[in-house]
Amino acid sequence: MEIKLGQQGEKAAQEGLLEKRIWEWIQSQTSPGMKDLSNAFERHEAGPGVGLLKGLGVNIDGGKFVCENPENISNAIEERTTFIQTLQGTEEIIEHFKGRKGLIESVVVVNRNWSITKAGTAIEDSKLNEVVQIAEITPEILQGEAWKDAEFRPYDVALEASMPRSGRSHPMQALIERIRSIFLEMGFSEIVEDYVQTAGWNMDALFIPQDHPAREMQDTFYLDEPNQIPLNPQLMKQWKEIHEHGGKTESKGWGGKFDEEISQKGLLRTHTTVNTIQYLAENPIEPCRVFAIDRVFRKESIDRTHLPEFHQIEGIIMEPGANLGMLVTTLKTFYQKMGYPEVRVRPAYFPYTEPSLEVEVKWRGKWLELGGAGIFRPEVTEPLGIKDPVCAWGMGLERLAMLVLGLDDIRQLYISDLEWLRNQPIL
Repeated sequence: MEIKLGQQGEKAAQEGLLEKRIWEWIQSQTSPGMKDLSNAFERHEAGPGVGLLKGLGVNIDGGKFVCENPENISNAIEERTTFIQTLQGTEEIIEHFKGRKGLIESVVVVNRNWSITKAGTAIEDSKLNEVVQIAEITPEILQGEAWKDAEFRPYDVALEASMPRSGRSHPMQALIERIRSIFLEMGFSEIVEDYVQTAGWNMDALFIPQDHPAREMQDTFYLDEPNQIPLNPQLMKQWKEIHEHGGKTESKGWGGKFDEEISQKGLLRTHTTVNTIQYLAENPIEPCRVFAIDRVFRKESIDRTHLPEFHQIEGIIMEPGANLGMLVTTLKTFYQKMGYPEVRVRPAYFPYTEPSLEVEVKWRGKWLELGGAGIFRPEVTEPLGIKDPVCAWGMGLERLAMLVLGLDDIRQLYISDLEWLRNQPIL
């Protein structure tokens, strides 16, 4: 096994390791802080760089960088720099760089030695004849006459052959198909809706107040075209009554003044609940069990756990007698079919369900929250003419994918790394 520099390692060998460059910058400043660092380095370098320095003993106090033993930090960085330049170092430092993507690569080297045996050396040169053997049959050979008198090299079927590269589904697509098959097996039907929606269906219909932070420009992708999408005036009137004073329910609503212009703003949907609520509006009487797996959009900064475009899994059960026990059993059944037998729920709060709960599964000895669920409030169902209880749930597909594939960075799901894709298990 040999170690060689990866693409990022070659860059680090030329420009310097990230922690070295940031550490030198810190030492050159009078009173360096995070704000200054953000101005001096790109965002994709500042965050990881600070993380690396924290591991070496640099701390942040009041927004300023502090450390107790700068000499130890300099020595550790120098040791890492020497390794990148020479690829010579301890097992500990090799393991450190193996954990940093793209800096070093392990290469398997096979050495073969050939020598003539005693039987070979005993043969006289005069008895040796040079013979040309054909190793590959071509159309030209077959079309001519040369093949009749030619000697063909024998094939050794025991030799190692290269592994054929066959096509396969992307892990995300494979996971979507797996989830789809589970819900279909459980008796659900799939629904699909458009990405472009109104604030009315995306938020007002779900009893999300019009001054809720999620509606702000920094959280939602509002559209210039179409800027406004007309809605049914009667529907907006019902939403207005619900939001302002609770309508015919026992709710007091949110108070304030409901703005119909806000309700008709065009946006990219922020969740897939907009799919199910519109389905219920079109089918308010007939019992149903439906689900959706689709893209949603939010103004998120890209990091290891967030993307501005991702997928959600959404589902509802509407039928007489639907209750919290049915909802919990459905979710436990789904996760057990996904391979997570230990599932629990905890009380939670969502504007459009009551009671509300969070769903957690046990993974690597810890409980991990994977989604929210609850029963739609009367403020949601009453304007649509729905009389039966509606159990609803939603969960993030990418988070589930990270769990299934053992990833700790959501961006890994969408990078063009063919080697990583080839090595993923078939889901």
